Amino acid sequence: MSAATSAATAGPGPWGKFFQGLQKMGRSLQLPIAVLPAAGILNRLGQPDVFGDDGLGWTNVAKVIDAAGGALLDSTLGLPLLFCVGVAIGMAKKSDGSTALAAVTGFLVFYAVLQAFPVDCPKGQEAVDGGCVDFAGKAFTAATYQNPGVFGGIVIGLISAYVWRRFYRTKLVDWLGFFNGRRLVPILMAFIGLLLGGLAAWAWQPIGDGLTNFGEWLSDAGSWGSGVFGVANRALLVVGLHQFLNTFVWFQFGDFKAADGDIVHGDINRFLAGDPSAGQFLTGFFPIMMFALPAAALAITHCAKPHRRKEVGGLMLSVALTSFVTGITEPIEYSFLFVAPLLYAVHAVLTGVSMAVSWALGAKDGFSFSAGLIDYVINWSLATKPWLLLIIGACAAVVYYAVFRFAITRFDLKTPGREPEEEREDETRA
Repeated sequence: MSAATSAATAGPGPWGKFFQGLQKMGRSLQLPIAVLPAAGILNRLGQPDVFGDDGLGWTNVAKVIDAAGGALLDSTLGLPLLFCVGVAIGMAKKSDGSTALAAVTGFLVFYAVLQAFPVDCPKGQEAVDGGCVDFAGKAFTAATYQNPGVFGGIVIGLISAYVWRRFYRTKLVDWLGFFNGRRLVPILMAFIGLLLGGLAAWAWQPIGDGLTNFGEWLSDAGSWGSGVFGVANRALLVVGLHQFLNTFVWFQFGDFKAADGDIVHGDINRFLAGDPSAGQFLTGFFPIMMFALPAAALAITHCAKPHRRKEVGGLMLSVALTSFVTGITEPIEYSFLFVAPLLYAVHAVLTGVSMAVSWALGAKDGFSFSAGLIDYVINWSLATKPWLLLIIGACAAVVYYAVFRFAITRFDLKTPGREPEEEREDETRA
């Protein structure tokens, strides 16, 4: 065997394996994210202006629905647990129900340990059961605890997946045979959760402060910070790592005290809880996903060869409607990403421009899943100047159509419907 053949069959190196692992983890994050539309709809229907006192007047129904949505969006228990289980299932090879059970076991122990160590009371207050008391002012405040949030859930999920892969076939001595294999993993995760909980109670404060400071820096950057996030989001989509960035910005950064007294974290949760400063890293996606990318799909259709225009038009109509209604953009983006990477780079920059302009003009909107028509309509009453996004979207559509049509025709980009006939014949035969 030649050296070249050996190199070709050796497989990816350490960095390649690391990168593949990151991509796999990014895909695993999509599983818990898929739950968020249900959480967002329940949360919205439970608001006072829908089923509550200011809407239909079904107060008790609104309370039930709001509690259901709040359980999934709870940044202390609900969301971290969803991400923990999702990552564990996605990262474990040949995983089954025992993987999820191990992840839940580890996380619940981890969570309970953190709840045993409240943060120190402010100066002048004394700790009592469940909170801090200012005897001079006769005031009581509930205790706060270290909250790694979604980050902690992801870490527990990753460790659960590793432990499952490492021990799911382990055989113990005969008298402990009942605990062989898959039954052993949840037991191990209980002790690992105990250790990680103790470690987090001691070490999370500086880590959490660092993440908070970074989030504040990004927020203080205003429209510039929004634009940088938009460019990075689309750039990382190319390699499937955008969910890493999204997870921390949308579910971890920032905090807001909701009307019920709970502290919520992340741009999505803060927006849904009524934080007037939230939506900085969400708003500018609406013009792109609802208007700009469908306009790009129209340009691709118009640039297709005449005899293929009807075929391509049907395909582009489907992906354009998907983007417009649900905010799922990958079908459109992948149609030109690999044949025109520079055009995709322009798309990433224009996404950043949309993010910056939308925020600079005072528009504020948000979503529970993605920036499509469904979330736009559901969250209309929570948004600030949502009508402005329609104007920005119309302008973005014109820009995208012009840029895409010019680039495709000027540089003869092989977008759908413009491929050489011989390639099409080969694909048909295959």
